[in-house]
Amino acid sequence: MDPTPTGTTRTTTTTRPGVGVSGSDRPRLARHVRLSFCRTRQRQVLLHPETVVVLNDSGAAILKLCDGRHTVAEIVTELGARYRTVPDDEVRQFLSRLVARRWVELDDG
Repeated sequence: MDPTPTGTTRTTTTTRPGVGVSGSDRPRLARHVRLSFCRTRQRQVLLHPETVVVLNDSGAAILKLCDGRHTVAEIVTELGARYRTVPDDEVRQFLSRLVARRWVELDDG
């Protein structure tokens, strides 16, 4: 579920200390980030100034539910209903990496 940057800006994959995602947090995309479908790549992409992040299917599914209304626990439950297994810790790690990059913001639940 790790996003793959394809733009000119390079970022690290480590999460800054103290960035944690709880089940009651309500993630949403940061104002300067957009989720879009790229017809050329035939994939969902995350658009950030000077960066295009090509998402795999599971990353895109998670981010489509990051609307500020769903909690992390609700996102895991929703994805669990669509797919056989959804590891809660992998969803949290994915979101933690995006929070560390300031592409996703968390509202307290």
